[in-house]
Amino acid sequence: MDTLSFKTVSANKATVSKNWVLVDATDQVLGRLASVVAFMLRGKHKPDYTPHVDCGDYVVVINADKIKLTGNKKDQKYYIHHTGYPGGQRKVSFSRLQAKRPEAVIEKAVKGMLPKNRLGSEMFRHLFVYDGSEHPHEAQKPEAVNFSSIK
Repeated sequence: MDTLSFKTVSANKATVSKNWVLVDATDQVLGRLASVVAFMLRGKHKPDYTPHVDCGDYVVVINADKIKLTGNKKDQKYYIHHTGYPGGQRKVSFSRLQAKRPEAVIEKAVKGMLPKNRLGSEMFRHLFVYDGSEHPHEAQKPEAVNFSSIK
């Protein structure tokens, strides 16, 4: 009887191929966009995905200032942090943060969807968010992504 031997392919730092991906955030819902971007940063869309290896792509997000929210979240959503001092809880509304730093809105949403460890921090460094349609990564020739093909 002939036995077949199959090997499970496990990616490592030397065998991972990283691509550059361009995502346009114009009229996209924040949470749905962030989940697709986190999916690509982790590399879960690749057949050789390995959980303990950074096998995701570099993601460039443009037009971050044109993101939208559903329902009344534009008026009701707050970002809360603590300074570390007594009575140091601070909160910033979505509309104020988007007016001041529109990139931070997408960065916070994506960072919350990545692993909370060193690997997640490394993956987050591969995210580049810009509020306009211009970005300095033209030399890398990022490919525009279609959202329906990811999930």
